[in-house]
Amino acid sequence: MEEYEKIEDVAYRPRTVKEFDPDDQPREKAEKHGCGVLSVPDLWAIILRIGTPGVPITELCREMMRQNGGKLHQLERRSRKELRTIKGIGLTKSVQIEAVMELMRRYAAEEPIQEKPITGSEQIFNRMKYVIGNLPHEEIWLLLLNRRNVVYREICLSRGTSTASLFDVRTAIKHAIMENAEGVILVHNHPSGGTRPSDADDRITRELKEACGYMRLRLLDHVIVTADAYYSYHDSGRFL
Repeated sequence: MEEYEKIEDVAYRPRTVKEFDPDDQPREKAEKHGCGVLSVPDLWAIILRIGTPGVPITELCREMMRQNGGKLHQLERRSRKELRTIKGIGLTKSVQIEAVMELMRRYAAEEPIQEKPITGSEQIFNRMKYVIGNLPHEEIWLLLLNRRNVVYREICLSRGTSTASLFDVRTAIKHAIMENAEGVILVHNHPSGGTRPSDADDRITRELKEACGYMRLRLLDHVIVTADAYYSYHDSGRFL
């Protein structure tokens, strides 16, 4: 009888998050499908991370939201002292919850950044000269643009020496496709201070132009940048 009771205790012991099916574990579910598929308690579970003995963090977060009518607005109104009346919520977790709520308020109060579309090579130069114009080594950057020619991401493709850097056209195209870019701009610097393109510069411009054509991407320009000057393949009418 004693042995049976031990087995029964194990059978009905609350499971930890690690013992859940992977599709029921918030972090694993987020890695597989993205955070958009998670419930609000699951999102809190990722942030708060650790439950209490016998109570997995997922159950703790479900109870926290249940006590607040399932509403973040109601949870936001709870003081730190009130949060700590919820079983499993101590000082650290109450401060973490406050911090998330404060981030939400600041995000809601921010004015969206209104980027201007790229209309010429001078904009590219002014954007990148303080990033790479005065470096002692070469760097190649890829600017990703949307349909309106607004830059929404800048990616450093490679860092080289004072005279050269490696360029892999496949990596550039991979970034553009994964980020759903409509157009791209290639930018690199010349530590020597001269803006005249080299044979290698011509080659990578042709390679990227050809690859963009296959993938129906627009290559708007390849700009060579120094601290106080630049060269634009688009403006020169070469290859583009």
